[in-house]
Amino acid sequence: MKKTLFILLLASLVCNITVHAQSVIPQPEKIRFHEGSFSVDGSTKVYTNLSGKDRKFIVSYIHSTLFNGTFVRKDERGGNIIRLIVTGDKSLASKADTDVSLQRYTMAVSRDSITIKAPTSMGLFYGIQTLRQLYKDGHVAGVEISDGPRFMYRGLMLDCSRHFWTKEFIMKQIDALAYFKMDRLHLHLTDAGGWRVEIKKYPKLTEEGAYRTASEWPRWWESGDRRYCHERDSGAYGGFYTQKQLKEIVKYAAQRHIVVIPEIEMPGHSEEVTHAYPSVSCNGKPGDLCVGNEATFTLLEDVLKEVMKIFPSEYIHIGGDEAGRTAWETCPLCQKRMADVGLKTTAELQSYLTARIERFLNAHGRQLLGWDEILEGKLAPNAAVMSWRGEEGGIAASQAGHHVIMSPGGYCYLDHYQDAPLSQPKAIGGYLPLDRVYSYDPVPDKFAGTNVAKYIDGLQGNLWTEYVTTPEHAEYMIYPRLLAISEIGWSRNRTPYHDFRLRAVSALDRMRAMEYHPFDLQSETGSRMETRQLIEHGARGKKVIYQAPYSSAYKAAGDASLTDGRRGDWDYGDGAWQGFIDRGQLDVTIDMDSVTELHDISAEYMQSVGAEIYTPSEIIISVSDDGKEFRQLDKQTYDVDKSKDYFIFQSGWQGNDHARYIRYQAHSGKYQGWIFTDEIIVNKK
Repeated sequence: MKKTLFILLLASLVCNITVHAQSVIPQPEKIRFHEGSFSVDGSTKVYTNLSGKDRKFIVSYIHSTLFNGTFVRKDERGGNIIRLIVTGDKSLASKADTDVSLQRYTMAVSRDSITIKAPTSMGLFYGIQTLRQLYKDGHVAGVEISDGPRFMYRGLMLDCSRHFWTKEFIMKQIDALAYFKMDRLHLHLTDAGGWRVEIKKYPKLTEEGAYRTASEWPRWWESGDRRYCHERDSGAYGGFYTQKQLKEIVKYAAQRHIVVIPEIEMPGHSEEVTHAYPSVSCNGKPGDLCVGNEATFTLLEDVLKEVMKIFPSEYIHIGGDEAGRTAWETCPLCQKRMADVGLKTTAELQSYLTARIERFLNAHGRQLLGWDEILEGKLAPNAAVMSWRGEEGGIAASQAGHHVIMSPGGYCYLDHYQDAPLSQPKAIGGYLPLDRVYSYDPVPDKFAGTNVAKYIDGLQGNLWTEYVTTPEHAEYMIYPRLLAISEIGWSRNRTPYHDFRLRAVSALDRMRAMEYHPFDLQSETGSRMETRQLIEHGARGKKVIYQAPYSSAYKAAGDASLTDGRRGDWDYGDGAWQGFIDRGQLDVTIDMDSVTELHDISAEYMQSVGAEIYTPSEIIISVSDDGKEFRQLDKQTYDVDKSKDYFIFQSGWQGNDHARYIRYQAHSGKYQGWIFTDEIIVNKK
């Protein structure tokens, strides 16, 4: 008898350990596990007070994602029942996507029942996602949860222009967004890589601009042979979504409480538009849209009318980033426009376009959203800003009372490597591991509780696809980093990273079972060994004099960077690598304070082709006793190999000499671009 009781006790303990190992992403606001669990079996019934289309969808959704339970029309007393209850009236439903208080839910799980309550069907849906994550092998852990999101905008941007993704692939990602309680999908539908949305009034946009001559972006974009073609041409690559397909995507997302936001790029990144309709360019060639031409506004407004019929989203994204503006400087129509409306700069001319398009969207009940370049010149009165070039643009916009979505490249760009680059599929460059994503907070500490915080609506992860060519690669880049963005957007009290990582590993196992292809977090290499401790050498802390300036965008620690003992990680933007672009050279002099015996002098350089960073073609080391007369100590030349996408290269001199001053020069080669180095090491210890 005692043996039997011991076995039962042990089995119960094992069951409890298994059940309590169940975890949720994003972390709920309040969660308390208790003994026991709810078991799902053939007698389990489900009751909901939802009606009409909402009820029909939930029945289908539960059956397809959880279990094939019996739905009952009346709330039955007794055991083994799941209750899904909306407590508010239907008038609240239309407000839920912008009001986080209406997205809340509670969950109570006992041995006899599961009860999920929420003021709206959106909150109820989020409770169901938590239930899905806790459900394991027919059991749900005993738990009490009170939960709701921190931010109302929790998004993913998918670049459909550089590489075309099928409707089915997008719907699959919508399923994952829903699973992790995200509520915005931003589709980058137009860019030089291809126009992806059917516009019935302008059929040439897809006939002439949806297909190109090469699938590989570097081959097509960087070779200089940027040609478009027709769908039936040999080797044609691309595609577009019919309006019917996009409406299906929008409906599918809306059922899962996800708003789909379209992006129609203007005035830059519009080569495909000006190829299809040369009359809206400044010179008849592919490039920026001509802002001085009324035909440009006619086309844009007609396009947006059709886009708004497809997408009911409040926001319509107009891009606005990286416009060259060069052609405007000599275009008679643009110059006349500037003179007519009293503009002094081409930045102001872009602001003119943005403000005019904003008035058009506002007149149709919509709001304009753009990348932070729309701040240049003068920001349109009601525009919302998506801040990608760091956080400064978003903070400035929020201080001026504009709504902001934070999406800084250093934390939210999912096209960057997520592990040691040489171990990873090709990416555009950079290094963005999961722990760095998870460390981000859209509201900087010093602005917490201020009006700045009031206007920051959330954050978004972005997958640009210049180097992402397959569905498997896309999912590999998105997950698990999107899980961190999900938790940042949802959870007010995030757990330490090590706890999140454990939950992410568990979630990735579930994702693989659902046939996703995420990065294997358990095989992560992590940061470079060189970054894990400061390097000791003879020049550490010595003064550095710059004959050629470093870039203000990549200044690292400023004048002290090259002798501070700090080595760079895999990412050129990590604050340790210092970048040089002026005149294509690095040219510095180190003052050793006194004449010093010299035995070795070396430095490392990064190559990251996607970011136009190349190793030097020539390195010259000279020395001097007085800082005026220098003699050459070493000169080395290299062939820059552009075929190697990413590597870190070391160059150095060894020998015996002595001097007080060391002049170190590195020159770029035929590809020009950036030079990045992290430390000039003298007499390594």
